[in-house]
Order: sequence, then C-alpha cells, then structure tokens
Amino acid sequence: MDALAKLAGVISQHPRWSALAFGLLAATGFPPLALWPPALLAIAGLVWLVHSADTLRESAMRGWIFGIAHFTLANNWIATAFTYQAEMPTALGWAAVPLLSLYLAVYPALACLLTKFVTRKAGLLTVSLVLAGSWTITEWLRGWVFTGYAWDPLGLILLGPFSSPGAAILLPWLGTYALSGLVVAMAGALLALVMARKLALAASGGVALAALMYLPAPAQVEGTIAFTLVQPDIRQEELNDPGMFEGHFVRAALLSRKRREVDKRLLLWPESGVPDYIRDGYPQRYYEQMTVRGDPAFARYRLGRVAGEGGLLLTGAVDLEIENGRAAGARNAVTAINEQGEIVAGYDKAHLVPYGEYLALRWLLEPLGATRLVAGSIDFWPGPGPQTLQLGDWGKAGVQICYEIVFSGEVVDRESRPDYIFNPSNDGWFGAWGPPQHLGQARMRAIEEGLPVLRSTTTGISAVIDANGIVRSHIGMRRDARIDGFVPPAKAPTLFARLGNWLPLGWAILTIALSLVATRLRRRYYASQT
Repeated sequence: MDALAKLAGVISQHPRWSALAFGLLAATGFPPLALWPPALLAIAGLVWLVHSADTLRESAMRGWIFGIAHFTLANNWIATAFTYQAEMPTALGWAAVPLLSLYLAVYPALACLLTKFVTRKAGLLTVSLVLAGSWTITEWLRGWVFTGYAWDPLGLILLGPFSSPGAAILLPWLGTYALSGLVVAMAGALLALVMARKLALAASGGVALAALMYLPAPAQVEGTIAFTLVQPDIRQEELNDPGMFEGHFVRAALLSRKRREVDKRLLLWPESGVPDYIRDGYPQRYYEQMTVRGDPAFARYRLGRVAGEGGLLLTGAVDLEIENGRAAGARNAVTAINEQGEIVAGYDKAHLVPYGEYLALRWLLEPLGATRLVAGSIDFWPGPGPQTLQLGDWGKAGVQICYEIVFSGEVVDRESRPDYIFNPSNDGWFGAWGPPQHLGQARMRAIEEGLPVLRSTTTGISAVIDANGIVRSHIGMRRDARIDGFVPPAKAPTLFARLGNWLPLGWAILTIALSLVATRLRRRYYASQT
C-alpha cells in the first residue's frame, strides 16, 4: 500500500502528464494490441484524476489531455491513408491525426466536466458511477454530432478473442455506449476497493472479469444459405489503376468459381469489387473511360456468369448521378446481380466518410489545396439509410458498407429485420491498426443486434461472424482467398435491437440518478449521527 500511496502522490503532483500517459495506455486496450488489463488500469487512473481535481476547469482539462493522447494513438492508422493519394503531402497525415484528436478529446473532457459538476465532494465510487454515465452520454454524442465519428468506443476493450465474445456478451442488454460506461464503472470500482484496502475483493473482481473475457464459444449452429465470400487482395496502390482493372476482375472471378453442388449460392465481393459502371443511362464517354468494352450490358453479363447457375452476386460498385449530361455526384453502392446479369436490388451507402468520400466545406478547403482521400473529383452522395434487401432464396440482407458498421444503433432497418448483415469494405488504406479495429466493431454490431455479419474486404480482414460475435472463419491481411459455408442463423431480436440507443441512454441516466440519490442519503445518514 505504501507503493500505491507513492504512486498516487506522483499522479497528484503531475496530473496533466499522468492524464497523457493514461490516455496512451488506455488505447492499448483496442485491437490489434488488445491489452485490456493495463487499459482498465488507465481508466482507473482517469477516475482518480477527476476525483482529485480541485475545479471544474481542471477536471475538464485532464479529460481533454487524456482524450488527445488516447485518440492519437488509437487512430494512428488514419495517417496511412495519406500515403495513397498524390494531391497532398503524406506528412500531413501525421498532423491530421493529433488535429482530429484535439476535437475528439472534447467528449472525454465534457464527461469529466459533467462528473465534477454533479459530484463535487462525493466519494470515489460515486465519481466512478457518474463518470460512467457521463461517458456513455458523451460517447453517444460523439457518434452523431457533425455527422459523427463513432470509431473505437471504449467498450471495445471488453471484446474477447475471435473465439469468445468476452464481456461484450452484455451488449444485447446494454448497447455499445453503455458497455463503455461499464468499463469506467468497473475500473473505478476496482480502484475504490484498492483504496479502501479491500484487496482480496478487488482481486476477486479482476479474476471474475478475466474469466468473462475468455468465455468458451457456444456450439456452432449451421445455417441454410450457402455462400462464397471472396477477398481478392487488391492493394490500395493498384486499386484505382485502370490498367489493372481487368486483372482485378479475373482474380476475383477465379476465386469465385463454384466448388460444390448447391442449388443456390450467395457470392460476396468487397467494396470496390467492380470498377465498371454497370447501370444504364450514363453518357457513353463514362463507359468508355471505365467499363469493359464500353458496354454496361456486357459488364453485367459477365458478372452473372461469375455468379453462376443458381447464384446471386452482392458486390461493391460505384454508380453515378447524371445532371445536364455530366456526373454531378457518385454513389458508393452494393448491387445484387443474378445469373442472367440482371440487377435485382441495390443499396447506397448512407454514412459517408468526411474528407474521404466527400470534401466537407469544399468552398473553403478546395482553394487551399485540400482534396478527398478517395480517388475522383466529384463527391459521393449519401443514400437514405439502413435498408433490407429482399433477395428471395438468398434471404433478407442488411447492408452496411465499410465505415457504416461502426455506428451502433444505425445498422439495421428496424421495420424490416434482415437475416444477416453484409459488410463489404476496402480496408487497404487503414494501415496495421485499422482493420482489426474495424473487425472488432463489426463483431460488436453482431452481438448487440443478434445478427450474423459477413465481411468481404479487398485486402483483409474478411470474416464470417455469428450472432454471438464469434469469428467462425476469417482471411488474414494481404492474402487472396475465399471462404465457403452457410450463413449463420440470426437470433431473436435482442433488447438493444428493439430499443436502439434509448437503452444505453436510459442506463446512463439511471446510473447518474441512483448515484446522486445514494450520495444524498449517505450524507443525511452521517449528518444524523453527529
């Protein structure tokens, strides 16, 4: 305990440097490192910093510094994206990450400010619970304010290895944002036990959490919809090279060959899976620039041949919006093509990536030399939101393209629940940290919605995730391969699937309210004893 007292003294003497260190350490809990024990200790350190702050301003400042360090390390993969475009200096990526973090850190700062405002001289456990509720609310805000940036919710550190949901098994009853609040509450509770010298109880809590993190996977249940999922390993540096488009198609087509006898097969290709314009109605010059033989009908025909007899291809593609004879915008789309080469359904990405798929504040930034990170000069236009594609024998497919899958509560059409979610993606520009984090967040959507998720990516990590968040099959990064199987079955709608983000917000408000009531009752009790 003397060592703990000395550590507390050092933290109290250097609170802002401590906040910086805790922010970095907390980010190691995310994939690919997944070091959840030190991350939990770092969150406990943040609870202590809020508890020991003398003023509202100091509490907010500590939360802000924590957030800057936390998001800078967690989002380091964004810098890699700048190496795949030629319009802006690649070094700008290393400035973009901390600059983005200056904004993202506002949300931990707000959580710490709100906690200090309502707790004042409360005990450590009360501070922990109020910070848990405040973090839940502010993380939800981060997911939608200014179109939202929901990447890396704190609850991601509670996700287990591929074979186990870990403590994320609680997602159906909490939702992602409340699971993040639970991380704060657990860290604070363990700290309170240690500070109260109840070490055996604290150790028991740590052991129980460790056991939960490695729960064995439930038995695999086979579905009925046959699929082939393709990862063609099309590297980002060659993805937009027209001279390589035909080779990309051939590679994906060879990986898609039918290898077993099934009456119906769902073929899954990634985002950016088809470079051709496959819809009719564009000026011919656009087809001549991009489409095989300059003929969209032939492009569709050969895709139908790849799908094969009894096959249906779901593939990423780009559609154009034509106004006055020219392309005014584009759609990041998923298109369903049957064996006859007919388009039978489609989905347009709704949650676009700012500065990736469209240049926000174009009127201001374009004259300064800023461009999008995705190739092309026209902006992508958003679709209407979550939709369920009715695919007949191939089931009901929910579609979430790439980045869309990270938005908790926004991935399913609740009026028409799908049988599974198809999540095509291009993670080739996500660096080393981005793909495993992306996969982890797709697993969280599977657990909280009770739906399997099938991810087909250009370069990895592609995966088949069951409704328990278990990765049943996967293809690692920078490999060309395929997965054959049957789509895992969906569960009955979870509590989260019914209530959406009203569920975590309800938990947050309840936690804060009960903490304050308990604190007031405790103060009255002690006052009556004096």
